[in-house]
Order: sequence, then structure tokens, then C-alpha cells
Amino acid sequence: MLYFSKPKIFLILACLFAGIIFSFPNLYNEESVNDLPDFFPKNQLNLGLDLQGGSHLLLEVEVEAIVKERLENLLSDICLNLREARIGYSLIGVKDDYATVVIRDAAQLDSARDVLNELSMPITTNLFSGASTKELEVEDIGNGRFNIKLTEAALQNRVLKSVEQSIEIVRRRIDELGTTEPSIQRQGTSRILVQVPGLDDPERLKALLGQTAKMNFHLLDRNVSGYDAVAGARVPSGSKLVFSETSPAEPYVIRKRVMVSGERLVDASVGFDPQTGEPEVDFRFDSAGGRKFGDVTKANVGNPFAIVLDDKVISAPVIRSPILGGSGRITGSFSVETANDLAILLRAGALPAPLNILEERTVGPGLGADSVDAGTRASIIGFIAVMVFILISYAMFGLFANIALILNMVLIVGVLSLLQATLTLPGIAGIVLTIGMAVDANVLIFERIREEIRNGKSALM
Repeated sequence: MLYFSKPKIFLILACLFAGIIFSFPNLYNEESVNDLPDFFPKNQLNLGLDLQGGSHLLLEVEVEAIVKERLENLLSDICLNLREARIGYSLIGVKDDYATVVIRDAAQLDSARDVLNELSMPITTNLFSGASTKELEVEDIGNGRFNIKLTEAALQNRVLKSVEQSIEIVRRRIDELGTTEPSIQRQGTSRILVQVPGLDDPERLKALLGQTAKMNFHLLDRNVSGYDAVAGARVPSGSKLVFSETSPAEPYVIRKRVMVSGERLVDASVGFDPQTGEPEVDFRFDSAGGRKFGDVTKANVGNPFAIVLDDKVISAPVIRSPILGGSGRITGSFSVETANDLAILLRAGALPAPLNILEERTVGPGLGADSVDAGTRASIIGFIAVMVFILISYAMFGLFANIALILNMVLIVGVLSLLQATLTLPGIAGIVLTIGMAVDANVLIFERIREEIRNGKSALM
């Protein structure tokens, strides 16, 4: 006779009970689940993009911006090192994918070449062997002119790091939206695939991911006004002309030197002006940023400064008094949503390079609902057909097999709910395939039982 120990029976029953309990919330919608007793689990299966609808974006890191930023940062190092070496030069600047510098004295060309080569940082090409290559390639094109460009290995290294950093920042921005189970993964060398199920506002997602969100604080140049610069007045070499993000755009001439970098921000949140009740963005620096911000505002009381986000002025207040607490607020024509979006961008951090949208697909909730209905209908029809076949073919044993199949389904749904897994159309197909495999195992067992019975043995022996 078959014998099952009591501990084994208890373990089986406990697993079945747990499966039923964890599967139970899936019988209710999200609102009704919250009305269940507190001791009931509230986890439900998450539906994927193909079942729930949502947004699909394929983004590409702008490689040209990565190269340009590195070369522009290199210009100041070139100037400093050549001055320290007492080498006369005229700096042309950055063009396309290279920086150009002209050495005035032909007798100093060799010394200049050595100075420029020293600027190249080693790039590790093999983590295990420790092999490395130079970051910069210095080319002497004659007449005292040198072109400096990134090597292929350096470019690939910077693109790789930028993509990895961008993925993390994109993930933080999307998590702030409160979405469930977004899929963010690298695709190819410089592309990022983003899938966000259940997102009702894809335009907001595009706006959040399309902004680099590099925020800096600059002093305004009071020697020339923005309107004079637009009219043709000369902008000083240490300043530049930028515009506000308002409509119509207002011109400002700001100093190029960054007063305080947005990288020093540690928090940002939505607040409300105590006098007007208008939404604002409250921000806070880390200790080093707070000290620097305090020193600059103390030295520039009465002067205006600009808060610049992606080369757009979002606010240009006058420093009324030193700001020593390491925190401040950004006021402007914000709605609650735009203020919240700006706070999200500042909390998540700036992207290392702009992201271009290469492909955009939006799956509507209606299409997702159709997929759910079709998948559910196919699963139920297949499940019932299998149960009828087993019952007709094996009678009492078929009944036991059908009960086991139902419990198998309950356990699968229970485990997926416990793990808060995402169910997709391939996932539904996988569940149907699991039913087929379970039936196949039962058929093999029952046919062996029939064979033993034909040989004169009992099915229970």
C-alpha cells in the first residue's frame, strides 16, 4: 500500500494553502484588494507592456556631445599646461571631433608635443591583463598646428560609461513616477531600451528622459544686458548669451564660470511660496556645496544670479542677503506637475550626455485588454479540453490528475504573485506549456499503471 508520512502530508497541505492565499488577491481589482483583511497578502501579478499597455522608447546616447564635452574640458588643461611650460600658443578651439592648438614658436614644437601627450590619461583595455592605451591622439599637421582627438578605445570607454550612468539615472527618474516593473536595458553600444507598462502619459516620460538636467548657478554679467546682446552688442569673452525657458524667451548674459554646480545637490522637493501659494522647488546642497554657495552669495549681495538648466534660465533672482543654510528655492511659472518634474530631475541627477529618441511605440490599454482576454480565453479553452480528455481516458485517475492540474495552476499564480512577477503574453504561453507538460507526466504514469494492471498487479501496490 502507498504510505505518506504525516510531515509530508502537512508540508503538501501547507504549500497548497499558501498558494491559494497568495493567488486570492488576483480575483479582485486594485481598489478592492485594499479592502481585504490586513492578514491577507495584497500582492498581485503585474501585467507587462503587451497586456497592460504603456510606452516603449529606444534611446541613443549622443556620442558627439560626449566627445565635445571632453574636448572642451581639455582646452583649459591645454592652456594651463602650456603656460606653465612657458610655451606660446594660440588656441583655435574645438571643431567636429578634435581640438586644435597652434604653437607660435617653431623651436618649441617638440616641447609642446610632450606637454600635449602628458594630458592623455591611460585607458584600461583589458581588465585581467591590465593592458592599457592612451586616451588622446596628438597629430602634428604642420605650421605649428596640432590636432588632439580621442582614440577609438577612449571613445568606446566613455560611451560605455555614459550608457551605464544614463541607465541608472533613467531608472531613478522612472522610479519617481511610481510605475511598476519598468524594463530598462542596454541595447547595442550606445542605445537604451525603456519599456514602462501602465504609463498613462507617455509625453511626460519623453519630457523627463529628454532633458539632460544639468543645473548650474551663474552670476549675471552686468556689463551688458541680454537685450543689448541680442541687438548686436559685444558679449565679453568670459560670458555668454542664454535665454529663459518662458514664452516669450527673455535674454540673459551670464558668466561662463559656474558659481555652484548642480552636482552638489542632495535633495529637491516641491514646496509652495508662503506669500503667493505658488508651487516652487526647494533644494538642498551637500556640505561643500552649501559652503561654496554661502561664500558666493555673501560676496555678491545685491547682484543677480541665474539658475540655468540645460542652458535655459529657469530663474534669475537678486541675492538679497547671504544664503548660508545650504538650501534655497526656485520660483517661477510652475504648475504642481512641472515643479514635481523638475524636482524629480534634480534628485535623479544629470545625464552625462543628451538622449535622442530613435523609436517610440505606445501600446494602448485597449489593445492590452484584448491581449489579456485572448490569452485568458485560450488558456481556459486549452485547460478545459485537457481536463475533459484526461477524465474520459482515465476515469477516477483522470479526476485526481485534473485536481492536481488545478492546484498546479494555483501554485504557479501564487508564486508569481508573491514575487510580484510581471506577466506577459509569452508568460501566458509558458503557463499553458506547463499544463501540457504536467498532463504528459500524468499520461506516462497512468499508462504505466495500466501496464502493471495487465500484468496482474494492483495499482495501489
